[in-house]
Amino acid sequence: MARTRTAVNRTVLGAVGLSLFLAGSWLTATDPAFADRLPTWWPAAGTGTVLLDRDRLAQLRGEGWWTPTVMAASIGLAVLLAIWSLGQSRSGRARPLALPSPGCTVRPQALAEALATRVTALPGIARSRARVLPRRGQRLEVRLRIWLEPDTPPDAVLPALRTATAEADRTATPYTAHTRVRLSTTPHRTRHVR
Repeated sequence: MARTRTAVNRTVLGAVGLSLFLAGSWLTATDPAFADRLPTWWPAAGTGTVLLDRDRLAQLRGEGWWTPTVMAASIGLAVLLAIWSLGQSRSGRARPLALPSPGCTVRPQALAEALATRVTALPGIARSRARVLPRRGQRLEVRLRIWLEPDTPPDAVLPALRTATAEADRTATPYTAHTRVRLSTTPHRTRHVR
């Protein structure tokens, strides 16, 4: 769902950006300084050109179909944007995960906090952040972001990190955890002399 939402967001953003870029480029071509440099195949626009002048707009308003079409398009666009906005903010709280014991549940945020605390306690790791996302079926997606201490090579922390993620996998026993780890280094802090 998150990947689909990201793909839709990027597609909509790209389409809007491309249409604005093309419209702006076409209107920029009305400036004589740019019009001389454009290729011959570029659609020519006269100086002072606008997308819809007053006379043409008055003529369209006189047509019987213009007002209902503009209203329907505006309402439809507003409804689509409202639905899209609600879909963006609907991520909300994740459902609690059922444990093997009857009636027992655990919040994904609690698992994430426990995993982040466990990983931060490992030698060579400055700090960490974890996210546990329930997926369809008995699957969890675990995203682990780790910042290493300065001068700590990644291979020095990998065995202990593998052990900690294996413990987390066993803890989420009825679920299958798929863990993605992202490592970064903490830069040296330079001392400033005053």
